[in-house]
Amino acid sequence: MTRPTRSKTIAFHKPYGVLSQFTPEVSGQKTLADFGLPPGVYAAGRLDQDSEGLLILSSDRRLVHQLLEPSHAHPRIYLVQVERIPDEEALTMLRTGTDIRVGSRIYRTRPATVELMPEGFDLPPRNPPVRYRKSVPTTWLRLTLTEGKNRQVRRMTAATGFPTLRLVRVQVGHLALGDLQPGQWHTVQAQDILGTTPLSPDQKA
Repeated sequence: MTRPTRSKTIAFHKPYGVLSQFTPEVSGQKTLADFGLPPGVYAAGRLDQDSEGLLILSSDRRLVHQLLEPSHAHPRIYLVQVERIPDEEALTMLRTGTDIRVGSRIYRTRPATVELMPEGFDLPPRNPPVRYRKSVPTTWLRLTLTEGKNRQVRRMTAATGFPTLRLVRVQVGHLALGDLQPGQWHTVQAQDILGTTPLSPDQKA
């Protein structure tokens, strides 16, 4: 009797400059294939090439579907470095909904949680480092979203007049990036991400 294949789910700290896929679009691009990830896993969502942080990959189609399905609204937490110091009007726009362009239409984002981060928290350095303008201050924000449109965080901060310089996803659902370093990964369970929410039965594993 053939034993069923057990699914595998991993948490990966995607470095800056790496595509969230296993094949390059042009020669020389770094991809997920460069990091020794287990075979048969696929990204549950994506991070842009110029973004960093927590990327979930799994061979469990039910889990991937549940993390991608907008109706489940799993929180995603980002640390975002922006140019200058956002005023209260900009913070209110981010919190209550911002108009961004998605494809050919204007989309109003869902309400988000936005906090100004204190100085002194630790993040691994980015390689290459962010190019700063000495005359322009920067601010770190902590954004919690429950949706994931293409380049949404960058479009949101740009729409309020404070462009994103660096973006690091630090949590998906209940699973935090923790002290996982860029390029490192480890195995996790579905419930590490979903908490007490059960896997949906509407997709075949």
